[in-house]
Amino acid sequence: MAEDLILEETANHITTLTMNQPKRLNGWTAPMMEALLDALKKQNEAPQTHAVVLTGTGKYYSAGVNLSGAMRLSHPKKLRDDIIKNNQALFDAFLDFDKPIIVAVNGPAIGAPVTSATLCDAIVASEQATFSTPFSRLGITPEGCSSIHFAKIMSEEHAHRMLGPEGWKPTAAEALSAGLINRVAPKEHLLSEAQKVAAECVAKGRTFRGGSTREELKAANARESVQLANAFLSAAFLKGQMKFLWSKKKRAPAATFAGLWLSSPLWKLLL
Repeated sequence: MAEDLILEETANHITTLTMNQPKRLNGWTAPMMEALLDALKKQNEAPQTHAVVLTGTGKYYSAGVNLSGAMRLSHPKKLRDDIIKNNQALFDAFLDFDKPIIVAVNGPAIGAPVTSATLCDAIVASEQATFSTPFSRLGITPEGCSSIHFAKIMSEEHAHRMLGPEGWKPTAAEALSAGLINRVAPKEHLLSEAQKVAAECVAKGRTFRGGSTREELKAANARESVQLANAFLSAAFLKGQMKFLWSKKKRAPAATFAGLWLSSPLWKLLL
């Protein structure tokens, strides 16, 4: 199944990786993230691949991380350590990639798929794309280096609009004007435009936008991963997730968060 989640196609030394679970809006479930990290590792070591284009099938680029699938009842210390390790590994996979990565955003992108895209060399978006990082609304802290990187590639004002209480969700045109993305293309020409950008980037080699360095971004990722784990395990966040999932009639995931929330007062004795 993991092989079907990411489609791979190489032409002219450019490998296109396509997230292929449109019925689930290409959401970053645990299997999807595992398949994506495996594909990136494979292409980083593949001599025939000089650059990668990452995109999605269907209407969405990706609806983001499936939190209810990523958190399981366990000892609080193990749960916190797992959140830190997994979040850091996810974004380090993009930061440690040695070849240019171009993201072709075919539709709405939410959360980590947005922040990870900004760690790549360029973002080309279709006219149907939107970009959302609703961390403040969810009661969690920024991730994917966005706490420092958004202001570098856009401005402090636009970074605050996206990461703060306003929760600004720019369209492709607005994202281009703000500096979040690099180009807009008609959906039917999205991949060809992204592959063209990828070919242009090969000569320059791997670069990070906004003047950021790999070391600076990795330090931010490590710091944010700790902050995110603390936010995820706060009683307010757990209760909010329980209520949200229950309202969507997702009883089993809601029960998981209920168990975490009800046991949270005891965690100070266990951490």
